[in-house]
Amino acid sequence: MQEDEESQEFWDRPSKSARKREAAAAQDLGTRLIALRDSDLVALDLPERLLEALRLAKRITARGGLARQRQYIGKLMRDIDTAPIEAALNATSYSNAEDVQQHKRVEAWRARLLTEGPAALDEFMKWRPSADRKSLQALIVKATSERIDSGSREGASRQLFRALRDSFDAG
Repeated sequence: MQEDEESQEFWDRPSKSARKREAAAAQDLGTRLIALRDSDLVALDLPERLLEALRLAKRITARGGLARQRQYIGKLMRDIDTAPIEAALNATSYSNAEDVQQHKRVEAWRARLLTEGPAALDEFMKWRPSADRKSLQALIVKATSERIDSGSREGASRQLFRALRDSFDAG
């Protein structure tokens, strides 16, 4: 009878390959966590030992030492439920992707406004009627004027970007 129970336990546990895949997945997740800012790590509400191991990994510069630290982080992660961590990381990467896309749209509009001038501004105003046309027009003129020094033109270009970003956020 005892032999049957031991045999059943043997077949119920995961295979060596499955355990290796799980360990590699935990280590990969740890590598993704190392890349996060400290404030993002704290927001994930990780166990203290794991948090300290991640902070230490950020300071390690030696390649071999960092590899050992990643293995240690993977070992620590095997003892915790990683599903909430992965869900939080996926949500963060999704919001970061949205931010990147919005930044690209704003940058494209700024480039169009600076190169095409009034025609692009008319189109932008159709798309965002709540934007302040006069201030945008003044910033475009200042950013494209040759009579103004280059530092002021760059500053006006940055101000134009901020004004466009604010109109995107508002609308």
